[in-house]
Amino acid sequence: MSIESTVSGNSVVGRIALGTVQFGLNYGVANTAGQVSALEARAILDVARACGVSTLDTAIAYGESENALGTQGVAEWNVVTKLPELPQDVQTPAHVREWVQKQTRDSLKRLQLTKVHAILLHRPDQILGSRGPALLGALLDLKTYGLATKVGVSIYHPQELEAITQVFQPDLVQVPLNIFDTRFVTSGWAARLKVAGTEIHLRSAFLQGLLLMREDARPAKFARWNPLWMQWHSWLQEHQLTPLQACLRYSLSVQQADQVIVGVDTAGQLNQILEAVQGPLPTVPKWSMPIDANLINPANWNQL
Repeated sequence: MSIESTVSGNSVVGRIALGTVQFGLNYGVANTAGQVSALEARAILDVARACGVSTLDTAIAYGESENALGTQGVAEWNVVTKLPELPQDVQTPAHVREWVQKQTRDSLKRLQLTKVHAILLHRPDQILGSRGPALLGALLDLKTYGLATKVGVSIYHPQELEAITQVFQPDLVQVPLNIFDTRFVTSGWAARLKVAGTEIHLRSAFLQGLLLMREDARPAKFARWNPLWMQWHSWLQEHQLTPLQACLRYSLSVQQADQVIVGVDTAGQLNQILEAVQGPLPTVPKWSMPIDANLINPANWNQL
């Protein structure tokens, strides 16, 4: 696909959302700085605010991320957070509703907010089980009670949407997509959700930083894909692109995407991202190796 950027300035930056898992955890295969300090978190948020970034992505499972955001003050932001997996000992409909309410209100307390833009299920497959109707009802109640403007799901692969959308039309879907993992587009789900009016947030633009790493810094366990890495770096060199530019411009070329979530460790990194979004994206090559789940799903990396 050959994409020439047709938008500039704040139009592009307004589609960048700030992921904040690093505010609460030591996260990412390329992260050498550890968890973001309170001072650096303030600097990152200041840069984002000044440049027109308006959406923050967090989750209850992201360690101290919600507390860190609440301490900084995020009332003017569109905040998206996520509920963790429903525990096995929460079984009855009444207890499911009570658990969802408590998790949400505790989350809002940490964020120091009375309402968030959206609350997502981190384990959306649970709405397909025996407790699914109660969980879905409790999730929808969050809008009724004015605790969230939208509710939705965070998924790991687009195939999950086939069953989920049979029982629930989410207001917002968060899905992985990057220049190697194009399943969300090629499956047709990006177009289908946009027609349905669903807000779409893309994550994993950098594959947890793996796509940005130098060849000599990439962990040895990824060497099985060396022909792919060689083609990747050759294509970048041919078109005089940095990995950062290529990854960002590809995600932003997906017109159905409302937001592209990026995580950073420093304010300097965020400035680099905001500069890299501008410019053309040359035709992306047909990759020489199949892009398998062991590469594009970080949950599988520990087994490599």
